[in-house]
Formats: sequence, structure tokens, C-alpha cells
Amino acid sequence: MSEAQILLVTAASIAFLHTILGPDHYVVFTAMGKARGWSLSKTLRVTLYCGTGHVLSSIVIGAVGLLLGAQLASLVDIESVRGNLAGWALLSFGLVYFAWGLRKAGRDHKHSHIHVHGDVVHDHEHDHHDDHTHVHDERGRNSITPWAIFIVFVLGPCEALIPLFMYPAAQQSAGLVIAVATIFGVVTLLTMMAAVFVTTVGLARLRLPSLGRWEHAAAGASVALCGAAISFIGL
Repeated sequence: MSEAQILLVTAASIAFLHTILGPDHYVVFTAMGKARGWSLSKTLRVTLYCGTGHVLSSIVIGAVGLLLGAQLASLVDIESVRGNLAGWALLSFGLVYFAWGLRKAGRDHKHSHIHVHGDVVHDHEHDHHDDHTHVHDERGRNSITPWAIFIVFVLGPCEALIPLFMYPAAQQSAGLVIAVATIFGVVTLLTMMAAVFVTTVGLARLRLPSLGRWEHAAAGASVALCGAAISFIGL
């Protein structure tokens, strides 16, 4: 096996491990897709868009760095800063969504009112969700949630990609640089989508008890935990 082939196999292996060991690459999409009632196809589509932004941002930074003659340490530092920003952004998004989910759960809580009309006494149940549906309709097409996740993932770096660029760059092989970027990107996206598919379908088949009005809060908590894992554990 040639050195170029070894490098490409290494790129594919690292891309797979980098993705599968980072739960933020798939848990976020599975949790948000379930909470917001997205179809499997929409969940995978959002995953693809966000994953593409995630990979392309690192490829662009790596390519620009190589063209400017930046050293490996400098590029790694840039990716480290981006990683910190992405971790805190994901944590913040998760906490905000968790808080909104708690508020929504309170609005959706049904309660009874007793009415007296002459000799007739009756009660009825209602909630306060309809008071706010124009702002918070989670099934609406104008939700900003996919865009918020997209921005977070564009901030997120593929730290493992930068070192892989160094060998072909040192060999002055633009074709090999492109091949490494392509293999890394494709494997990352396929792994993300496969993981989201498996976890989404798996959750549906497990038939776990529904969280009902607490689904959004649970999704926010899951996203916040992923952000915390990145920020404090370095996953």
C-alpha cells in the first residue's frame, strides 16, 4: 500500500472515530427531531446541511492556512478556539431551549374551570398553548431551530482534519490535499447520517413512554449535555 493510500485510509478512519465518539454529531439531531416532530427525512436533511457546514468550515480554514504558509500549531490553535466557541454555543442553545421547553410544558398543562349557569354547573379543561401559537408553534415551517443548529455546527471544528493536511502539503500535492479533504468530509457526513438514522429509528422502535409536554425540555437538556461534554470534558 502506497503512502497516499495509507493517508486516505487514515483520513477515513479518523473521520469515522471523530464523528462516532462525538455525540454532538448525532444526539443533537435525534433529540431535536423527535421533540419537534420532524420526519426522518427532514431530520436527515438537517443533519446533512449542518454536517456539510461543519466540514466545509474546517476545510476552508485549513486550505487558507496552507496557502498563507501557516504552521500546524497555528491552525490547531485556531481550531481549538473554534471548538471552545462551538461547545459554549451548543451549551447555551441547549439551556435556552430547555428553559423554553419548561415554559411550554407549563403552558400546555391542562386544568379545569367550573362554570355556573343558573341551575347548571359544568367544568371544562383547557391550556394556554393557543395564546402563544403564533410565536412558538413547534411544528411550523418558519422555525429558527435548524438555522441555530447550523450556525453552531459551522462554528464547530474538525480538529483531526488539520494534521492530515500537513503531509500532502509538505509534498506539495494539491491533488492529495483535495483527496484527503474529500474522504474525510464524505466519511464524516455518512457517519453522522447513519448514526442519526440508527438512533432515530431505534428510539421509535423501542416505544419508550412518551414524555408528552416535557419532550422539548428533554431535548434541550440533551443538547446542553452535549455542549457541556465538549466544553468541560473535551469530547
